[in-house]
Amino acid sequence: MAGHSKWANIKHRKGRQDALRGKMNTKLIREITVATKESGGDPSSNPRLRLAMDKASRANVTKDSIKKAIDKGMGTMDGADYQEVRYEGYGPQGVAILVFCLTDNKNRTVAEVRHAFSKYGGNLGTDGSVSYLFNRQAKIVVQGSVDDEALMSHALDCGADDFSQGETPDTVVLTLPPAHLATAVDALKSHDYVVEHADNHWVADMIQPLDATGVEKTLVLYEVLLDLDDVQSVFTNADLGQGLMD
Repeated sequence: MAGHSKWANIKHRKGRQDALRGKMNTKLIREITVATKESGGDPSSNPRLRLAMDKASRANVTKDSIKKAIDKGMGTMDGADYQEVRYEGYGPQGVAILVFCLTDNKNRTVAEVRHAFSKYGGNLGTDGSVSYLFNRQAKIVVQGSVDDEALMSHALDCGADDFSQGETPDTVVLTLPPAHLATAVDALKSHDYVVEHADNHWVADMIQPLDATGVEKTLVLYEVLLDLDDVQSVFTNADLGQGLMD
């Protein structure tokens, strides 16, 4: 029975991971379609599409799926008409939360987002209620070292405002204006650096402290929001790290 239970747990965990991977791939494909619709299907002249394709490739999305997503964006294939929407609200203990979505049905999406906020200790706010607390920044995670003078020189040439040690000793995080993101990625790749992550983020001006209970509830709300089909990304000003240590 113990062996059977272990097998069942492994199978369940793998099934969950496969489902999450499939959902993430769907979000990446949707971003490619919207980027194509916005500025065309040529990645050389469409920075947003180029970044979306890079992200999809790093997630092992197939070339065929990427091509179909571009075709949908160009209108050569039938598909949903996605729109970008942003929702703002407050989570447990007053933390600010930004939710970015791509949806073909705003009524459905706002209902799902409002339900998640209400059920997990928050409330949906109005446009502008918390976005003023955040600034938009681009971040690139590249393989390298903060002691690598060549990398630092290339980062400055790319318009980087700051660089720091990544989560692992062999990665560096570059922070730069959003307008420079695509050209910076291209430049770093031309110097044979491996880009592990490149995207725009919303960074809070001030961090909201939380106790351990607040951290737990905020993480649950964060994961529930991110698990919604129409949600692409979620940002918060919560100080999750300090609460977890407490």
